[in-house]
Amino acid sequence: MADIATTAQKPEVSERSRFLRRLLKRKTVAAGLIVLTIFVLLAVLAPWIAPYSPTKLSIVNRLKPPSELFWFGTDEFGRDVFSRTIYAGRLSLLVGAAVVALSAVIGVTMGLLAGFFQRLDTPIARLIDAMMAFPDILLAIALVAALGPSLTTVIVALSIVYSPRLARIVRASTLVIRELPYVEAAKALGISTFHIMTRHVLRNLVSPILVQGTFLFASAMLAEAGLSFLGLGVSPEIPTWGTMISAGRQYIGQADWMTYFPGFAIILSVLSLQMVGDGLRDMLDPRLRKDL
Repeated sequence: MADIATTAQKPEVSERSRFLRRLLKRKTVAAGLIVLTIFVLLAVLAPWIAPYSPTKLSIVNRLKPPSELFWFGTDEFGRDVFSRTIYAGRLSLLVGAAVVALSAVIGVTMGLLAGFFQRLDTPIARLIDAMMAFPDILLAIALVAALGPSLTTVIVALSIVYSPRLARIVRASTLVIRELPYVEAAKALGISTFHIMTRHVLRNLVSPILVQGTFLFASAMLAEAGLSFLGLGVSPEIPTWGTMISAGRQYIGQADWMTYFPGFAIILSVLSLQMVGDGLRDMLDPRLRKDL
């Protein structure tokens, strides 16, 4: 029995390894994964990598340019920009991951219900359209302003803003899958609706959800930086890329490094996620895979 189980698992394992090899052969995907891995490692190992505390004030070292002592220079309070940039990456990655997870729960649930149950399709579809009628950043600003600025509020607000994107994709795919013969056969056999939705429908939606999740991750990081730049993010004493750029704009021309380095961090992190998402989309979409 063990031999049979091992033999049955081998094709699945080989298929996964083949997919990873084909994915990593794309230079843009490999570059994106390398950059993203570097950001994750810097965020996880920040307490050991950062040479100074991100909140330690040193007026004597105020607005020092990049040097061997301060790699990215210092800000208006003498804080090390390199240390603050690393710690800010921890918060951005945390917000991005939390928003993707919460958006997936909300969006997938709404999309499955709308696509599988005809009586729920119209009201949920209208709700999705109404939410997507507002620009993302304006809706996020309104929600954060109404609930009060905090890390939890930012995550909840951005999850509400981005969940309709997932809901539309899941709903459209569910409308097609629910009419397929194997779903009809499962209904005829008396299999429970919940089992059909989770085992037969949701399992076939993993690829589009995964691809959309990478784009939502990048959008959430960018939106969090925008909210922090406007003063609607987390507490000002907590380093974020948005607040660092907001503080540095007052010293443009005098201490450009205050905005350059956190700005480059945002660009590189978002660009790496977009490159990985594009590669996943091209590999998982059969129509695009034929052209590769």
